[in-house]
Amino acid sequence: MRVASRLLIAAVVAALPTPGALAAPAAAQQPGNPATVSAVPVPPERIAAAIAQLDVLAPTLLARSGVPGMAVAVVHRDRVVYAKGFGVRSTRTGTPVDPATVFPLASVSKPVGATVIARAVTQRRVAWDDRVQPLLPWFRLRDPYVTRNVTIADLYGHRSGLPAHAGDLLEDLGYDREQVLRRLRLMPLAPFRTEHRYTNFGLTAAAEAVATKLDTSWEALSERTLYRPLGMTSTSSRFRDYRRRANRAELHMPTAKGWQPLQRRDADEQSPAGGVSSNVSDMAQWMRLQLGDGVYAGKRLVSADALAEMRAPHSMSGVPSSPDARPSFYGLGIGVGVDSTARVRFSHSGGFLLGAGTNVQLLPSEDLGIVVLTNGQPRGLAEALTESFLEMAELGTISRDWLAAYGGAMAPIFANPSVLSGRTRPASPAAPKRLAAYAGSYRSAYYGTATVRASGKDLILRLGPDRMRFRLNHWSGNRWTYHPPGENGTGISLLTFRFGRGSDARSMTIEHLDEDGLGTFRR
Repeated sequence: MRVASRLLIAAVVAALPTPGALAAPAAAQQPGNPATVSAVPVPPERIAAAIAQLDVLAPTLLARSGVPGMAVAVVHRDRVVYAKGFGVRSTRTGTPVDPATVFPLASVSKPVGATVIARAVTQRRVAWDDRVQPLLPWFRLRDPYVTRNVTIADLYGHRSGLPAHAGDLLEDLGYDREQVLRRLRLMPLAPFRTEHRYTNFGLTAAAEAVATKLDTSWEALSERTLYRPLGMTSTSSRFRDYRRRANRAELHMPTAKGWQPLQRRDADEQSPAGGVSSNVSDMAQWMRLQLGDGVYAGKRLVSADALAEMRAPHSMSGVPSSPDARPSFYGLGIGVGVDSTARVRFSHSGGFLLGAGTNVQLLPSEDLGIVVLTNGQPRGLAEALTESFLEMAELGTISRDWLAAYGGAMAPIFANPSVLSGRTRPASPAAPKRLAAYAGSYRSAYYGTATVRASGKDLILRLGPDRMRFRLNHWSGNRWTYHPPGENGTGISLLTFRFGRGSDARSMTIEHLDEDGLGTFRR
């Protein structure tokens, strides 16, 4: 099975169709590096017109999506030329969003964190190709060769061989960062450096290794080496700082009564991958640094070489769906692609199913960048606005309904992959065994100890280090159901008990946790 809410938004975005027929005539090639030439000229007035259109385009897309609030910033030629909020921070209060409103960045944290490492590379404290284990001696993967040789770049480029989203389910159960990272050694590995598999905790291991090498925490390193030098005073890699902000956006999920701020998402355990919070005013400063190739306010903070390595293709994140489709690539914490005008773009999306959707796009040939932060479950709004804006800037027109395109592409991440999804309990279910036959303690090397005890006609399951409590409801025979927690819980899931020769269950398999075959617990 798969975990539906993986939020592999970057891969979803990469798989979308690229913009349609070009609206502008080809221009004569200009002297210079042929690899930088586009046949579609972008006159300055076209970019200015695209910026002017944001006041109409942004609220229109926001209203269509239903998402409560959004903030947008644009940087052009080292200036913040647009920064505005739309909608509300919370549907409970109705307080408007403004450019200072702080949002969770979700996976847009990855390119921000990669810039932290690029600064450490600039300072010659580490190198992208440094092996992780000498920096973090307790870190292990299943294959000893991979353990000895996996590098910071391998983990930031998602090419270590770890399964997609390795460790995310442990986080949902309450395991802390080190506990998750230590258990990655139990996960099966694909062949080393052969394919792109997006992993929050693999990337987090690399960041943790760098911070350990520098004798500090990741959160302090990010603040000292990136946020402070850029004047990003509302940006933090700690969830508690986000919660303390008076001007913050709440996460929202759609309900029968409209969009509601139902949950919070503390991503501290994977902070380098998804735990940054910021506002568009601060993110504009980060875009200035990136578009300035490491120079900010006239001072070089990051070397061009360190950024070049970060933004070079390291793995193929989007395999072409047809012979005429463009592939997409992943650098070190950032997406790398070529758009329909043959211009390079650097980008990343982020999202929490619990209520955030974000996107940043950088167009270095035009010294242009846009960031969009939203406080609603990701439905393609952030990506639709950035793509529409850049098409306006490059082509002078919008080629398609990007909100419909991205919304449709993202729909599968909300689907419950359970075999019971959409089904009703049998009208005449097979009777269960006596409840005492199921009760007891079960063990998984990966997920730890689980206990089951009888409670009336139901069973109570406890999982994780904090002994999370779940009521099991009988389905039929030895099959029971529960609702998984957290970011990856999308509805009903199956739990199946298996018996041997004795009268008591010998094992149970939890469908939701059986990603990569690790969901069986034995008595």
